[in-house]
Amino acid sequence: MTDIITIDAADPEESGEGTVRSFSEPARRLMEAADRLFYAQGAAATTVREITAACGLTPGALYNHFTSKDELVFTLVRYRHAHLEDNVVRAQAAAGPDPAARLAAIVGVYVRMHVGGREGAEVANREYRHLPGPQREEIVAIRRRLRDSMVAVLADGARQGIFDVVGASDPGTVEEHRALAITAATILDMCIHGASWLHRDGALDADGLAAHFTALALRLAGRRTAPPATPPS
Repeated sequence: MTDIITIDAADPEESGEGTVRSFSEPARRLMEAADRLFYAQGAAATTVREITAACGLTPGALYNHFTSKDELVFTLVRYRHAHLEDNVVRAQAAAGPDPAARLAAIVGVYVRMHVGGREGAEVANREYRHLPGPQREEIVAIRRRLRDSMVAVLADGARQGIFDVVGASDPGTVEEHRALAITAATILDMCIHGASWLHRDGALDADGLAAHFTALALRLAGRRTAPPATPPS
């Protein structure tokens, strides 16, 4: 089980301007070292000298790849969130139109990415709150899109009679949207935080946890075992 998601040179990041940025080998080393240090002691308490020393570079080397430590933090946080969103989109597309299959696909991605990259995921989920306003808003927008993708799955399932979400009995209302959003957030938070207590050498691995959480998520969604009865005419 890998704690740090390796930053692949062939794995580009979408920049804020919509262009693709590829990470050089030294930049990847800096990001991976920063990941470990930020997880252990927080970004605010970590110095540039500590980051460069951890990957065998001189202190000034960081500025050849990032304008500042703050940009390095933002790049890491954005990379993690964008990578998660990309995997969620791909998984849903592969799952097809069935809402239950799409829900299972999202849960599977969340669990496996948060278990497989536990430390990096914790850094991203913690440090985004401390980013400057515009950068924080960019990350919040990704997080909203991720939540809204689960809301859309729950809404589709409810309208098809597959799900019976608590509080979402009045389609198209503010109350329905609130109920769907609460359920979506509950499912995603379960997947995010469940990774923190999974034992590395325990009997349950990431796939087992994903299966268990999928079953719980389907219960939260109120999955029906049979189509709702049609009222007599």
